[in-house]
Amino acid sequence: MFVQLKKTLPAPNSHYLDSAVGWLELGNPNEALAELSQIAPEFLDHPQVLEVKWQVFARTESWARSLPIAEAFCQIAPGLPQGWLHQAVSLYRLNRTQDAWNLLLPMAKKFPRSWIIAYDLACYACQLDRLDEGRQWLRKAFRLGDPKEIRTLALADPDLKSLWPEIQDSRFESEEAESAK
Repeated sequence: MFVQLKKTLPAPNSHYLDSAVGWLELGNPNEALAELSQIAPEFLDHPQVLEVKWQVFARTESWARSLPIAEAFCQIAPGLPQGWLHQAVSLYRLNRTQDAWNLLLPMAKKFPRSWIIAYDLACYACQLDRLDEGRQWLRKAFRLGDPKEIRTLALADPDLKSLWPEIQDSRFESEEAESAK
C-alpha cells in the first residue's frame, strides 16, 4: 500500500513517519495525523510525508482535504505516478470524474507501464458512459499487469459494473491476448 520512495527522512522525522504508517495500518488515522504533525516543517513536503498524509485523508474519505495534498505531491515529485493517481482519485471522489479523466489521460503516456493508470482510466471511462474506451483501457491494464489479479479486482469494482459480464467471460482475457499480437 505504501510506496517506498528513495530519499529517506532523517531521524526523528523518519520515526514519526514510521509511527504514522503504523497507526494508519492499525486503522487509526487520527493518531497517524498526530504523528505526522511532529515532523519538522522543512520535511512536510517530502513525498513520503505527502503519501502518508494523502492515505490518511483517503481512509477517512476527506476528499476535499486529500486533493491539495495530491496536488502538492505532483508538484514536488512529478516523475512519480502516485501523486497523479491520488489527485485523480480525489477528483473522482469529489464527483469530478471528467476532471479525473482529463488529468490522468496524459499520464498514461508519461507512465506507459502503469497498469494502475490504465485501470483507473477504465473506471473513469465507464463512469462517463464511454464503455468502448473503458473496455480498451481495461484490456491495456490486463496486458500491463497480472491478468488474474486485475480480473479479481475488476469484478469487485462497482465502477466497472457495466463490464462485469464481459470480464467474467474467459474470452475477455483471450481477446486481450489476441489484440496485443
